[in-house]
Amino acid sequence: MNLSVVQACLTEADLVRIRRAADHVRDHDTDQVLAELLPGLTADERTDVARHLGYDHTAVLVFPASLDGLRDELRSAGLDPGPVTPSVVVRGRLARRYGAAVGDSPVGIVHVPVAGRTVEIFALPVPPGSPLETVAADERAADHESHHAFAVTAPGRVIPAGLRTLLTERGGAVPDGGGYNNHENVTVLYFRTTAHRRFELRLPGRQEPLPDPTLALLRVMTGAWATQAVRTMAELGIADHLADHPALDATTLATRTGTDPDALHRLLRYLATLGLLTSSSDGTYHLTALGEPLRTGTDHSLHPLALLYGGPFYDSFAGLPYAVSTGQEAFAHRYGEHHFPYFAARPELGDLFHRSMAASAEMFTPVPDLVDFSGVRRVVDVGGGNGALLGRVLRAHGHLDGVLLERPEALEAARSHLADLTGRCTFAAGDFTDSVPSGGDVYLLSRVLHDWDDERCLTILRRCAEAMPQGSRLLIVERLLPSDTAAAWDLHMLCNVGGREREEAHYERLLEEAGFRQVACHALPLGASLLHAVRG
Repeated sequence: MNLSVVQACLTEADLVRIRRAADHVRDHDTDQVLAELLPGLTADERTDVARHLGYDHTAVLVFPASLDGLRDELRSAGLDPGPVTPSVVVRGRLARRYGAAVGDSPVGIVHVPVAGRTVEIFALPVPPGSPLETVAADERAADHESHHAFAVTAPGRVIPAGLRTLLTERGGAVPDGGGYNNHENVTVLYFRTTAHRRFELRLPGRQEPLPDPTLALLRVMTGAWATQAVRTMAELGIADHLADHPALDATTLATRTGTDPDALHRLLRYLATLGLLTSSSDGTYHLTALGEPLRTGTDHSLHPLALLYGGPFYDSFAGLPYAVSTGQEAFAHRYGEHHFPYFAARPELGDLFHRSMAASAEMFTPVPDLVDFSGVRRVVDVGGGNGALLGRVLRAHGHLDGVLLERPEALEAARSHLADLTGRCTFAAGDFTDSVPSGGDVYLLSRVLHDWDDERCLTILRRCAEAMPQGSRLLIVERLLPSDTAAAWDLHMLCNVGGREREEAHYERLLEEAGFRQVACHALPLGASLLHAVRG
């Protein structure tokens, strides 16, 4: 097939990627691809696996200027493309990786038949001069989405579950996400190999392989080990070292981190089983997408959270039996006082807490576009920490002024974070259980109410209501039960602050009792929600 023609829609680099994928599909069979990806499998195991799945396609991600005309261009390059359909799974992966940079950009899928199989072309349109050019450059360099795919031919759930166990336990593959694609009615499960390569299993319909119950329970029971391994990875700066030098062996990493080479090797090997790293046959380690958020100095870095969850909050969770028995917070039981005054009296912990809160600020990304701020003049952020949400709203809407109410020690971090908004933002030191600044059109309560019991929540909401004129709006950011994410955080709130996560109906009752009427609820990233209420 002739792929040498360079069209305006696709770059030569993208055509080369498609050419290589087509050559691979034409020249390899199922056994060869399994041997290439999973050298740990024996020949007999590969033969057995091949009875239940077949090499289906190789996928590449390309970046045309537009999806319009893409099929015509592929035809002019000697291909016979099928229709362009929307991608669900890959678009979701790109959105999680790049956040707002991807925005509402569509991702299309085009299947091109080659030698009885297909080349699966994912296409993210990148118009000239678009901010997506940075995304395209990063994806071309990292090749996150290129992979080989196997279609599982066995029906039901038992054999797919066995295949997944064999590929991970014997083949060394690490699960790397996936999901259900309703456009094709298939469940896609991604894996990464020890050679830092990716493949997928395509299961018919909406399904998930059955896990081994005993093994699954053991993994749950050893979750504390994972927490401390991640904390140690963060403390040693391993993610930063591997970001600067993408392939380092344990000895070199030990020299750079001042650790024992053998002990560090054992830690790295465990981190690889958790999916944060992969290792190559030459003994070098590589950072995965799952490990990337542990880098420092990046947007939405989770490095502070790893230290906090593996530090004082980890210790307080040892008091969970006390919390469950008494209904009282374990943190105060173990440390002698509530965590807010405890952290406030220890600046290094207070700084870690505020940086940890900022690490989850990704959940605020859609808020400025979910609410109409056109008729708003002033926004008051009540207990907004370092002002991450307030700053995002003010930067998105240049006509707004803001007020941030916080404890004095928290305002120092906020002044630094909001330094570019001098003249548009004022800072008020105070206690939101006593009073709240008046004169606002919109009030923000982000991740505040879940820190407190219902009585204290009502006090906070009533102080807001007293400061707010009729018709002004209150925006609340919280995680809502019964989601799995909120259930985990609910236990965390019980143990560490004596608060709780709540169902939407629970918040609606509290709002009504305090003089508000809930009007909307929107989903946010990281399992959060935005509750929109009106005063009066």
